[in-house]
Amino acid sequence: MRVALAGSPPFAVPILRDLLRSRHALVALVTPPDRPRGRGRHVEASPLLEMAETRGVPVLQTEDANDPAVLARLASFAPDVLVVASFGQLLREPLLALAPHGALNVHASLLPRHRGASPAAHAILAGDAETGVSIQRMVRKLDAGPVCAATRTPIGAHETAGELTSRLAELGATTLLAALDDVDAGRAVFEPQDESRATRAPKLRKEDGRVDWKRSAADLERFVRAMNPWPGAWTAFSPSRGGAAPAPIRLRILDARAEEKESRSSESVVGTILDPQPARELAATTGQGVLILQRVQLEGGRAMSAAEFIRGHAPAPGTFFPPS
Repeated sequence: MRVALAGSPPFAVPILRDLLRSRHALVALVTPPDRPRGRGRHVEASPLLEMAETRGVPVLQTEDANDPAVLARLASFAPDVLVVASFGQLLREPLLALAPHGALNVHASLLPRHRGASPAAHAILAGDAETGVSIQRMVRKLDAGPVCAATRTPIGAHETAGELTSRLAELGATTLLAALDDVDAGRAVFEPQDESRATRAPKLRKEDGRVDWKRSAADLERFVRAMNPWPGAWTAFSPSRGGAAPAPIRLRILDARAEEKESRSSESVVGTILDPQPARELAATTGQGVLILQRVQLEGGRAMSAAEFIRGHAPAPGTFFPPS
């Protein structure tokens, strides 16, 4: 089949790679314009763009794929199907109906669970034992179209949202190619989703990463994994400098583990920093149990182990991270 792909990195990279290796013809790539990246805010070419141009695939970079000019250009390639993978733009009816087989979305969850922009993070937050990818025909309602293929995978006990999303991208590429073969052969079956089982996975904002110390340590361990890499789990912290008490800054928690021993969480204020000396641990009380911070990063600084943080900042026992 003639396939047009609308996607954004990094999720769409394995999908583009496998489409280029497949028997299907990739006739066009639609992707957002290159944007500044990193601390230096340098504009770098998207890996999707580089991969497509290397293989001579026409590229349409646009902020609005629904623009009539973009639609006309895309129609000129006569795609049989439009594949969408983490594109990040709302597609309207003319674009969804552009190709004879419609638009197929590669979604990183087992629909109807976790509809939305951040399915991997929300699967970890929910404590799901497994997740997967679904291939669904797009309709005007978000991630609500009928599903023709799905592949399941367990969620690792220590897996972050970033790591899980990378695995799901690879799984999505494999599942998509099998689905395209079924569509091409006329044997694909599209099953309606059960609306009663639908849950939402909205896009995460920077403020969503703030740690609420009133939650249990087990919940917060999952929270840290779910917020990695974006928006990052963080809490306010006032580093001690020569006895002064400066304004709090953000302390990002990169890795943590829960300890459910109640004897260590008897402090009256959640978020209380425990004495780090016995085990050289950076630990704080929670609503239930203790959260041990294993890797952290002060705002504007580098990532460091808990031991490095204790040596450099020596948080006093009995001080606390603000509850929320």
